[in-house]
Amino acid sequence: MTSIDDPHDDLTVTPPKTWAAGVPGVAHALEYALAQTSPARTALTLLNINQTKGFDCPGCAWPEPKHRHKNEYCENGAKHIADEATTRRVTADFFAEHSVAELDGKSDYWLNQQGRLTEPMVKRPGATHYAPIGWDEAFDLMATTLRGLDSPDEALFYTSGRVSNEAAFLLQLFARAFGTNNLPDCSNMCHESSGSALNQTLGVGKGTVSLDDIHQADLIFVVGQNPGTNHPRMLTALEQTKRNGGAVIAVNPLPEAGLIRFKNPQVPRGVIGRGTEIADQFLQIRPGGDLALFRMLNRLLLDAEDAAPGTVLDHEFLRTQTNGFDAFAAHARAITWDEALAATGLTRAEIEQAHRRVLGAKKIIVCWAMGLTQHKHGVPTIREIVDFLLLRGNLGRPGAGVCPVRGHSNVQGDRTMGIWERMPQSFLDALGAEFAFTPPTEHGLDSVGAIRAMRDGRAKVFFGVAGNFVRATPDSAVTEAALRRCALTVQISTKLNRSHTVCGETALILPTLGRSDRDIQDGVEQFVTVEDSMSEVHASRGRLDPASPHLLSEVAILARLARRTLGENPAIPWAEFENDYDTIRDRISRVVPGFENFTERVTRPGGLRLVNPVNTGVYRTASGKAEFTCNELTSLDVPPGHLLLQSLRSHDQWNTIPYAANDRYRGIHHARRVVMVNPADLAELGLADRDTVDLISVWHDGVERRAENFVVVAYPASRGSAAAYYPETNVLVPLDSVADISNTPTSKGIVVRLERVTARA
Repeated sequence: MTSIDDPHDDLTVTPPKTWAAGVPGVAHALEYALAQTSPARTALTLLNINQTKGFDCPGCAWPEPKHRHKNEYCENGAKHIADEATTRRVTADFFAEHSVAELDGKSDYWLNQQGRLTEPMVKRPGATHYAPIGWDEAFDLMATTLRGLDSPDEALFYTSGRVSNEAAFLLQLFARAFGTNNLPDCSNMCHESSGSALNQTLGVGKGTVSLDDIHQADLIFVVGQNPGTNHPRMLTALEQTKRNGGAVIAVNPLPEAGLIRFKNPQVPRGVIGRGTEIADQFLQIRPGGDLALFRMLNRLLLDAEDAAPGTVLDHEFLRTQTNGFDAFAAHARAITWDEALAATGLTRAEIEQAHRRVLGAKKIIVCWAMGLTQHKHGVPTIREIVDFLLLRGNLGRPGAGVCPVRGHSNVQGDRTMGIWERMPQSFLDALGAEFAFTPPTEHGLDSVGAIRAMRDGRAKVFFGVAGNFVRATPDSAVTEAALRRCALTVQISTKLNRSHTVCGETALILPTLGRSDRDIQDGVEQFVTVEDSMSEVHASRGRLDPASPHLLSEVAILARLARRTLGENPAIPWAEFENDYDTIRDRISRVVPGFENFTERVTRPGGLRLVNPVNTGVYRTASGKAEFTCNELTSLDVPPGHLLLQSLRSHDQWNTIPYAANDRYRGIHHARRVVMVNPADLAELGLADRDTVDLISVWHDGVERRAENFVVVAYPASRGSAAAYYPETNVLVPLDSVADISNTPTSKGIVVRLERVTARA
């Protein structure tokens, strides 16, 4: 779909694909790119994306290999950068033509397809339309509103992972100098469970592996993720694993094309051959059953050690590097086969086969994504995975470790730079010492807490840097009402999205440079940096002329707002930061451990890799060792006649924005309001393929949350489950349905019933 009109809702279904990428992936990427911009502009972006002297793809956080291909991008990355490089423009005339109410009635697809934002806009109290506003007036409006708050904690400063390290560092510095730790971010809604579990068990909230480790592994578990759509370049790495003799076990409620077979379009076997079979075993697990799977694998490892003492577990590693083994072992042995099979939906033979693969592997990595993190028991599940790896010493050595695969390109870098409502005191102390002020120490609000605060009138200003907060968050009706209660909402954005139509009494749209845009400050071309999922930090330099002469960089916007709000302060040289990003990196090097000589190191080929303390045998836990944990088996009560719904992305989608109404790999075309259900479950529910239903979520607060007019598609989903696309199904996720400890919305575990629609008035 290349029109700027809404995709026609005309569902067609074909059999799901059994392979991913190949020549069709290249063709679809080029088709989309050429519909957005010229052939010359397309070539310029594609030849510079993910290159040493080019710009980092905003599409995902998968790292670049040491030896980069001249076409170092995937289908979705090419589409994403074409979407940003589009020659379509949203001007003041557009906003004069379309009221806020009219725009709010448009689809996410339509809003995105209008093009790049070109000048600052304001919606005044009582106004029906956005109108132009000068930058100086916009900064005055924001500064006056912020200074007029009764408390700094009435302001919220949100960011997504598209933001650079330099902009993220300035945002958190401004927020804390202003007086609040209210720094919600996209991590709160996706990988917060990973950080919580890894901090508890290993003392650091990041993955421990490198791309070389992926290549060297004997066995990789890919759990609760779909690389073929969400980070396709991971398939190239898994292909290398297979060619090196490694094996892959895929664990997912849905069969995913990329994990079945990958046809790498950059090599002959992917163009004219069959490609590479990725998953040696597919465990089609019930949503949320992963904790039971890994606990049973742990019990089987303990049983194997009992049968052949000294041959299965790594006793030296357990003795010197871990704490709590005895309590864990007693707890793990208690799981029964009946419990494991009921929770996972797998057979005993399937789990025993996976166990045999584990016994035959010396180097194991477990990769996961939101299929684990967005469950109520997401944190205990990841802790159980750490237990699994600890038993045989699969941490801190080549080819082994934990690998949370994050989505946004710099979501991990944002956290490293201080975008967190609960940064440790050591970071706050270093920040305060560097800039001669005392940062607040009271923990701030995460994303769910921010929505509650706006809903209850405790927060009055929402300041969003990148992202699409209103569509990324749960409980859509509650979130929208909460934002509309704000006195001021500010969105720093490249393109139009729903967060511009769901706005406060006063609202600002501040257009900014994209990742692919050239950034000139004080006559000098600047670069920014990002950190990928594997702790590698590298430079990113835009190559396109900006979409409008009125655009400011995120760094410039934040620096000017800080000066206007806080006044001149020689200890925090905001003007210097705006004019020369090296000065920001110099301060980062003195505040954030591991960034010493930041600019010098990051400009070397390949950038710099941050050292994970786990890989040096250092665990920043209370015991100074890796912690075993005892995790109770929990499962959601799914009453008869109900299903467990997981939300997911279609193939032609990035984050909350669809590029077309197609999910090519799953065989869904020309529609998004579909729900995929196993044919056997449909028969039990008395429903048929292509019935129209409403989805109603079941939650103890008694509020009926309904997503209307979804077409049922018979699909090979795991029994008892259903799958549908977000953000359309975010309305079904209660604000208070969150993961224990991490407070992450449970978007992969919502109990729903399907109500057939016969006629609607």
